[in-house]
Amino acid sequence: MDQYIGKLLDNRYEILELIGVGGMARVYKARCHWLNRYVAIKILRDDLAQDSEIRRRFHDESQAVAMLSHPNIVAVYDVSRASDQEYIVMELIDGITLKQYMQRKGNKLSWREALHFITQIVKALGHAHSRGIIHRDIKPHNIMVLRDGSVKVADFGIARVSAGGHSTLTQEALGSVHYISPEQARGSRIDARSDLYSAGVVLYEMITGRLPFEGDNPVSVAIQHINSIPLSPREIDPELPEALEAITMKAMAPNPDDRYLSADEMLADLEEFRKNPNINFDFGPTDFLPAEEVEELERTQIRPVTPAHRTRVEEKKSHRRAVHEDEEDEEGERRSALPVVAAIGVILAFVVGVFYFLYATFASGLFTPTDSYPVPNLKGMLFDEVVQDETLLGEHFTVELGSTISDDQPAGTIIGQTPSENASVKEAMTTITVTVSSGPEIIKMIDVTNKEYLKAVSELTNLGLEVVTPYTYRSSSEIAKDHIIEYSPAQGTTLSPGDEVTIVISSGPEVKTVKLSDYKGKTQTWVEDDLKLRNLVPNIQAVYSDTVEAGTVITQYPDPGTEVDEGSTVNIQVSKGKDPATLPKTVTKEISVAVPPDAGTVNIKVTMDGEIVYDNDVDTLMHLGDITFELTGSGTKVLSVYYNGELDHTQTVEFSQ
Repeated sequence: MDQYIGKLLDNRYEILELIGVGGMARVYKARCHWLNRYVAIKILRDDLAQDSEIRRRFHDESQAVAMLSHPNIVAVYDVSRASDQEYIVMELIDGITLKQYMQRKGNKLSWREALHFITQIVKALGHAHSRGIIHRDIKPHNIMVLRDGSVKVADFGIARVSAGGHSTLTQEALGSVHYISPEQARGSRIDARSDLYSAGVVLYEMITGRLPFEGDNPVSVAIQHINSIPLSPREIDPELPEALEAITMKAMAPNPDDRYLSADEMLADLEEFRKNPNINFDFGPTDFLPAEEVEELERTQIRPVTPAHRTRVEEKKSHRRAVHEDEEDEEGERRSALPVVAAIGVILAFVVGVFYFLYATFASGLFTPTDSYPVPNLKGMLFDEVVQDETLLGEHFTVELGSTISDDQPAGTIIGQTPSENASVKEAMTTITVTVSSGPEIIKMIDVTNKEYLKAVSELTNLGLEVVTPYTYRSSSEIAKDHIIEYSPAQGTTLSPGDEVTIVISSGPEVKTVKLSDYKGKTQTWVEDDLKLRNLVPNIQAVYSDTVEAGTVITQYPDPGTEVDEGSTVNIQVSKGKDPATLPKTVTKEISVAVPPDAGTVNIKVTMDGEIVYDNDVDTLMHLGDITFELTGSGTKVLSVYYNGELDHTQTVEFSQ
C-alpha cells in the first residue's frame, strides 16, 4: 500500500488516493480538514527528495508558480517544506485533459472549438509570462477541460523563472517531444516564445487532427522540429480559414524572431479572427519559412508565396551571396578564372538587355496598339443588375461570377473584383471576375433540451455561437444530472456568428441535508445504525486507545452539528482498546508462601493488587514446608499473606524474565 494513503500532512491534509505520477512527483487527492474541501497534493518523489538541490529547485519553483492567479491556470494553495518531504497543495480539477477530450472527439476539433480552447490557453500563458514564468511543457496532456467548457493550464511544476537557465532535450519528458520548440530541441536558451511555439503545435493538432511531426523515436521527432517544415493546415483540410492557418504557422515559426513577440500579440490576432473569420493578415504561412524552403515552393508551385515574403527571400539571398563572396575571396588563387568568366557574362547580359529595352521602347510600338481601357468599379453593385445593364461594362468588358462568400453586405452584392477597379488593361475584351456576397451568415438556434451539456456545448460552438460561462446549475427531479434544463434564445431564433447562448444545467434531484449528532462515547453498533437511519454512510476506522474502551467512538468527521447532504460519508474513529505493543510483558512464576507450624487447620489467603490470587484451608500438622502456586503478572508486585483473615506479612515478586 502507498505510504502516504491515510496520512495527515501538517495536521491538515488527509491523503485519500493516488491520482497521478510524474517525472518528479506523485499527485494525490486529499481533503483539507481546515477548509473542508478536496485538493490535489503533489509530493516530491522520495528518491529525489534526498538531493538537496532538487528539493531547493522544487520548492523555489513551487513558490514562483504560487504567485500566479488566473481563471485559466490551476491554482496553487500552499507550498510546504518539511524535514522529510516537499509538497505543494493545488486546486483539484473536475475534468479531463485536452488530449482525452480530443481522443473522444476523434482527435480533430472544429476550428471554432479549437479557437475557444487556444484563446484560453494563450490568456493563461500571457499571465504567467507577465510574472516571469515560462511553462516549458505546453501540451494537451497538461491542459484540463472542465465541466463548464473552460480550460486550465496545469503542471507548472517544471516551470522556471525566466531568468533561469537553459533547457536540453535530455531534460525534457520524452512524451513532450512532439510539442517542444526548435530551441528546446537544440538545448539553446528559451524564453516565452518557446511556449507560444508549443501552443501553436497544440492548435495545429486540434484543427488538423494530427501532429506536425512524427518519428520512430523522440530524437528523430526533435530533429524534425529543428530541420523540417510541416504541411500547412489547409493542405490537410482546405476548408480551414486562411487566417487561422496564418496564426498557427506564425506561432510555429522555426525562428523565434518570426513568431509572436508575446502572448498578448497572439491573443490580439485570435480575437480579430474570432470577430471576422474572413480577415486577411499581412502575413501568410510561408512568411516564416527559411528562404531555401520558399525557393523550393516557388519552383514546384506547391503553395502561394506572398510578395512581402518574396522580398524577404531576396534579402536572404543577398545576404547569402555576400557570405559566399567572402568565402570565395579566401580561395582566390584556386578559383581565379571564375571572376573573369562572370565579368564576361555580366557584359553580355547588359548588351542583350540594352537591345531588348530599345526594342520594347521604340520598335514594339510600331506594331502594337497603344490604347488602354480603364476597368469599371463594380463593387457595391448587385451582380444581377451588372449582368443585365450592358452600359456598365461597355464593349470591352464582360463579367463572370468567381465565388460567393458570407459577408455583411446584402446577398448578391459585389464585394471584390479582378482586375481591380480603375486599373488599365490593353486587351480589347477583358473578363472581370467578381466575388459576390451571400449575405450575413444566419444561424438558427437548435433545441438542446435534455441533452448532455458537453455535447450541447460542442454542437453550439460548432455552429459558431458562444456559450456563456460560468454555467448556471439548478436541481431537477425530471432532467438527469448534467443535462440541459433550459436555454436562451429559444429554438428557431435567427442568430449571427458569435452571438451568446445561455444554458441551465441540471444538478440532479434536490439533495436534503442532515445535521450530524455527537457520536463521541457511543458504541460503534449504535452509531452505524443511527447513520444508516439518516441515509448517511459510515466509514469506520479502528485505532488503539489507552483511554477509550474498545468498541467506543473516539472522534468523528465532520464535526457534530455540521449540515451534510444525504448520502454523504461520515468518518468515525473507534477504539480497539490498548495497543498490545505498548503493554508490559507478563511472566508466570512459581510463588512460595510459608505455612505456620503446628497451627492446626489454617485458612491461607494471598492477594495481589487487591485481587485474591490464592485462598485455601491448609492442615499445618499434615503439610510440611511451604505452599506453592503459579502466578502471572508483570513488573514488580507486592503480595499480601493472610492467616485466618489476619494479615501476617507481605512479600515482593519481580515478574521478569
